Amino acid sequence: MTVMIPPFIDCHHHIWDPKGGSHPWLAPDVAIPFRYGDYSAIKGRYLPGEYEADAGSIPVVGHVTMEGEWNEADPVAESRWIANVFAERPDYFAHVARAILHAPDVGDVLAAHAAFPFVRGIRHKPVIVPTPDDLAGSPTKSARGSLNCRDWRRGYARLRRHGFHFELQAPWWHVRDLLDLISAHPETPIVLNHMFMPGTRAPEAMSGWRAAIDLAATAPNVVIKISGMGLPGRPWDLADHRPLIDHVIDRFGAERCMVASNFPVDRLCGTFETIISGYAHATVHLSNNERNALFWETAARVYRIDTRTIAGVAEPPRHRETKCGS
Repeated sequence: MTVMIPPFIDCHHHIWDPKGGSHPWLAPDVAIPFRYGDYSAIKGRYLPGEYEADAGSIPVVGHVTMEGEWNEADPVAESRWIANVFAERPDYFAHVARAILHAPDVGDVLAAHAAFPFVRGIRHKPVIVPTPDDLAGSPTKSARGSLNCRDWRRGYARLRRHGFHFELQAPWWHVRDLLDLISAHPETPIVLNHMFMPGTRAPEAMSGWRAAIDLAATAPNVVIKISGMGLPGRPWDLADHRPLIDHVIDRFGAERCMVASNFPVDRLCGTFETIISGYAHATVHLSNNERNALFWETAARVYRIDTRTIAGVAEPPRHRETKCGS
């Protein structure tokens, strides 16, 4: 079966060059707990050239880069470094920057990021409770740097003045914290990274994840990324992910979902071709309008991208064909 891949704005991928120690977690002698296990294979340089080699013939028409956990002592240095890349690449449209929201200098950091016109949002991975079973009564739930930390909330409240949205990377069992955050700050849009991190496909976990997705979807200012769905020690296989993709699109609607590669991180699970063509096959039953929303329109709206400059999306979209199983 041949499936068309719409033009693709990749709204979540990284670029980095670990040389110089700017990304401590990518140092040769460092190994942090990582959801895909051993991540040594992605510790090398990853710049536009490396990305293009991975993307191959997939019709990528625009890029949104995601912060790569730059040294938290100076997260604005990443935006300065990114600016040099963007200056040479007109197809790199937007960046999500890092800010430590509970840090005393967060106001200065956010203001410095805002000086770069391509910075559209902020990500700061909060402290999380490790499993849903640990949630009740856990002191981690309100620990410094968590979603419920008073200082973290004060930093979060500053996003609005710069027009930044927030990118949340946390597991689904923090959905009540998410809804409380939205209630306190309804003016700040939120992008859920990586399908609200479903993790294991065990039936009990899937039941909890689906319920969390249902709750998150009730908040109109939340959109979600279809990305980062790999399973540790297992090659990327659409059969593992199709039911989750279907559930997210059913609850959020295509206009609040966007496909992303999460490269080079998801290269630990599968090739670019396997993953993006997998998303194309998973959505083949949808209308052209819905598929365009998933692959580029939602991203263009969320990251404020002027699509009039992009060949293939301002005009009637040109699609690339892929065969089932490719």
